[in-house]
Amino acid sequence: MNKRLISYILGWVLLIEGAAMLLPVVVGIIYREWHFQKYFFYTGVALALIGLALVIKKPKSNVMYLKDGFAATALSWLVLSVGGCIPLWWSRVIPSFIDALFETVSGFTTTGATILVEIEHLPKCMLMWRSFSHFLGGMGVVVFLLAIIPRLGGSQNINLMKAESTGPSVNKSMPKLRNYAALLYGIYCGLTVLECILLLCGGMNFFDSVTTSFATAGTGGFMVYNDSLARFSPYLQTVAAVFMVLFGVNFYVYILILSKRFKLAFRNEELWVYLGITLGATALIAGDLIFNGTFNGDVYQSIHQSFFYVSSVGSSTGFAITDVNKWPEFSKAIVLIVTCIGACAGSTGGGFKVSRVIIMLKGVAKEFDLILHPRKVHTVKLDSKKITHEVSRSVSVFFAIYMLIVVVTTILISLNGFDFMTSFTSVLATLNNTGPGMNVVGSTGNYAGFNVFSKIIFCFNMLAGRLELYPFLLIFIPSAWKRA
Repeated sequence: MNKRLISYILGWVLLIEGAAMLLPVVVGIIYREWHFQKYFFYTGVALALIGLALVIKKPKSNVMYLKDGFAATALSWLVLSVGGCIPLWWSRVIPSFIDALFETVSGFTTTGATILVEIEHLPKCMLMWRSFSHFLGGMGVVVFLLAIIPRLGGSQNINLMKAESTGPSVNKSMPKLRNYAALLYGIYCGLTVLECILLLCGGMNFFDSVTTSFATAGTGGFMVYNDSLARFSPYLQTVAAVFMVLFGVNFYVYILILSKRFKLAFRNEELWVYLGITLGATALIAGDLIFNGTFNGDVYQSIHQSFFYVSSVGSSTGFAITDVNKWPEFSKAIVLIVTCIGACAGSTGGGFKVSRVIIMLKGVAKEFDLILHPRKVHTVKLDSKKITHEVSRSVSVFFAIYMLIVVVTTILISLNGFDFMTSFTSVLATLNNTGPGMNVVGSTGNYAGFNVFSKIIFCFNMLAGRLELYPFLLIFIPSAWKRA
């Protein structure tokens, strides 16, 4: 393990977080929140100084193996979360350190689960920091480092990208990884600005437009109101829903479109399955809502509400405009399935990922085909490319670890005494970085009632889910820290 290089990367992460705290400082000055903005200023300066001490001397070796990249990424997210929660805790806006840590982990991992009850009463600078944490965590801070710092990990930069990127694999054919990372952030920022403009055109004020765009871009879900987006017009809700879907798409598709490789972009199998799941789930839920008279038989409301919520949980954003606990059981079942599947690989969304579901289903079909035709040559393909045994095995192992975490953490959360649906869906919501679950943690609820132990478990789930399990679990294996 190249510990000096890891500490060097952590130093840059602290510098970026320290610089990022200038935004809530500026917001605090604009809204004359002198008492609260100082906590961001002092914390930002302290983080920047610690970061400067770690980066002032470059490491002798730039060699970074896969386990180094995983460890550096996982520790970066831990450092981000601890550093980011200090202003919330120090200012006593959130008196409990664990609660402040939970809120910050939820922000950076773009989960959107909250322990806050009266969100509107928070200072504007605190609200901006919550939403901005989604934006920082959405595309990934390590990807940002790769975009601005040349040869951060030497020729093994791909190991850092693999550790933070979502999905089964990262395209290893990228000749200039720094340019690729910069392009990702360019698209990310461009879509965010476009959404902000469209929200402003719909009458939303500037502060709400910016915070909503940050939360949508990172598919996070923190809003500045207790009722999320329920108070806004159908136009604004639809804009948010459409952009939630867009941010759930693999960003490599956008790169192909920008490079005018339209045929390759629109042949992306995962894209069409993702859109198919979104439209299919919307149709099923809308039909169920109409049949059961949930919105008094209003067809428009049924379609609008179902599309919005499917977009929200499918992209793992977690925005809400109604109490889903009041929906029919069939609709809630569809919502849970979409929550688990999640968004596309290479997006800012969470969940198991559509590409993994495709690979697993094709693997199952292959096994049945082997039974029926044992002499036939069987291959599994995605986008006309053969899926290697290594990728198939990785997806199977990922699923096994994923299910193990769901089972174990559900049992642990059940010790808190809530009903099974609350415990189970809270685990799914945090591990899939979605935010809202069902019952107590539904779209109109929060996580304030859980004890300290449960909140620590939720923090583990959120970090493990955002980092695709492996990088975060690796830091708990003692042998990983031994020299190769």
